[in-house]
Parts: sequence; structure tokens; C-alpha cells
Amino acid sequence: MKTYRLALIGFGNVGQGLAQILHERSAFFAETYNARFEVVAICTLSKGNLYHPAGLPPQTLLEGQSAGSWAKIHADHRDWSTNEVIVNSNADVIVELSYTDLETAEPALTYMRAALGAGKHIITANKGPVALHYPEMLATARSKNLQIGVEGTVMSGTPAITLAMDSLMGAGVTKAMGILNGTTNYILTQMEHNIAYADALQEAQEKGYAEANPSGDVDGYDAAAKVVIIANLLMGLPLTMADIDRKGISHLTLDDIQAAQNANERWKLIGSVEKHDSGFTASVQPTRLPVSHPLAGVAGATNAITYTTDLLGDITLIGPGAGRQETGYAIIEDLLALHRQQS
Repeated sequence: MKTYRLALIGFGNVGQGLAQILHERSAFFAETYNARFEVVAICTLSKGNLYHPAGLPPQTLLEGQSAGSWAKIHADHRDWSTNEVIVNSNADVIVELSYTDLETAEPALTYMRAALGAGKHIITANKGPVALHYPEMLATARSKNLQIGVEGTVMSGTPAITLAMDSLMGAGVTKAMGILNGTTNYILTQMEHNIAYADALQEAQEKGYAEANPSGDVDGYDAAAKVVIIANLLMGLPLTMADIDRKGISHLTLDDIQAAQNANERWKLIGSVEKHDSGFTASVQPTRLPVSHPLAGVAGATNAITYTTDLLGDITLIGPGAGRQETGYAIIEDLLALHRQQS
């Protein structure tokens, strides 16, 4: 039985989703994969940090989260900084789940560099460091024989990265285009039901799909970061956020939606990257798709991606692009991939 000790940096929805899965399915992972995953440390802004080398039971962490305090949880260290936890704990894997910053990638970038420097694997659902600094981190990881898992950065637990890297790379991926932001897709779906943009955005915020400041979603920054990640990982293209021709959806009106419907089309915010002999094109743009297109029928907060390959043509994957349990499972996917690499 191979045991992997985890330090969680952040315990929001994704961390709690991961803890719930570990609580419910640890026996299954042990029996099926001969792998055990133990949380030994947790770092949060609101409740402080805990480190217990013998393990912190996931259910106990969830109960402490509900109670609003870690006070009743036994731990050897409560006063270590996040950097001390990363460097000095017995964790094998740093699971970086802090908030995303697409301008500086901090504080996650500092945490991930510290983890690599300490010889520890990284798994993250944080788009910032991956979109802005992945080539650097990958080079460091390879030089130290470490793994970086990033499945949760693109389509949550839907295996958009794993499918392409494990099964489609040999077929020659030349293009990827997708609905990579659930908030905008929800808004556009509601607008098809004659709900104005502002009202649809308010609904999305009330449902928790959109932040109080929705710019990251509706102006296309979130989707652009995912296009960069796809281009870097799957196509070996050194894209940055500045390379993406980006436009959001806030200018679309009900008249625009109706005009597309009259033409048997639907508006979707499409993130796309295509590799050419002479370079590449990459964009995030509101796009009218014929209703026969596989992405046109994807409604609500669901995500989808179509990979174009030399040998198989188009392959489309549809699934959840967000959610507590869904993104928590993305961390499990990366842990199991790490286990396969280590076995």
C-alpha cells in the first residue's frame, strides 16, 4: 500500500469537496488502486494552519469547518506559517487551492515554488500560476523528478487535460475550442429564454456561478487563462494571456440572441487555440454556432471542449466545469495519475 501525505493550502469549496471524497471513498481507493491519501496539514486565511504528521481525519476537518473553528482538532503545530508547512511538514504532495489571481499568480506562485524547492509534488486547481508560469514550474519539476497535476484548472473534474494528454496526443491535437466558462454559458442560455443580460447576470450571482465582480467571467479572462493552459500543456505553444484575442459577452442584447435564433444558431463564448505551420491563433470570442454544432446544444453552467486531431477528427467532451465535489474530484484524478507514475 502506497501512502501519499497531503498538505492542503486553502480549504474552500474545492478543499472541502476533496475532504468529503476522501472521507467517503478512501477504502475504495485503497482496495482498487492500492493507494492511501492522508491529509497531514491544512492552511487557511480564516482559521489558521494545522499540521499533524500522523494525519488529520477529513471528517474532523469538515466538522471543524462547519463549527467555524479548528480548536477541537488535535494537531502538533498550529503556529507554523504556510511556508513552514510546505517546507517542513512530512507532506509528499502540496495541494494548492488558494484564490486565483490572473495578474500576479500570488500567493499561489510563491507556495508552488517553495513546494518544488522542497522536493514535493504539486496538485492545483488554481489557474493563475499555471496560466502565467507553467513552463518555468514544469522545467523545475522535471529537473527534480516531480509531478505537477493541473486537471482542475480547465474543466473541473471533467478530464479535459487527462483525456487529451493520455489518449489524444498520439492522434495529433491541432485545435481545441470550447465552452470553458460556466457563468457566461448560463447567462447566454437564460438570454435565449428572453431574460435580459443584466437580469441573467444577477441570477448567476444569486446561484453562486458569478462573483460580485463578474469581470473575470463575463469579460473572458477566465476562459482566456484556460486557453493558455490548454495551449501550453497540449500543444507546446508558449502562449501568454496577452496572446489571446479576448472579448466578453456584456455587449450582447436580446436582439442579438433573437437574430441568431432566427438563423438557427446560438451564441456561445468560445475559447479557441489552433496550431498552424506558421504559428497559432488563439481567442476568446462570443461566437454564433449552428445548432447542429456539438457545442451549440451545451446549456446552463455546463462546459464542453472539442479537440480536432489529425487521426480521429473531432472529439467532444461535455461535463461540469465547476462545483465543490466536481473540482474536488479533479484533485483525486491528479493524485491517481501521480500514483500511476510512482508505481
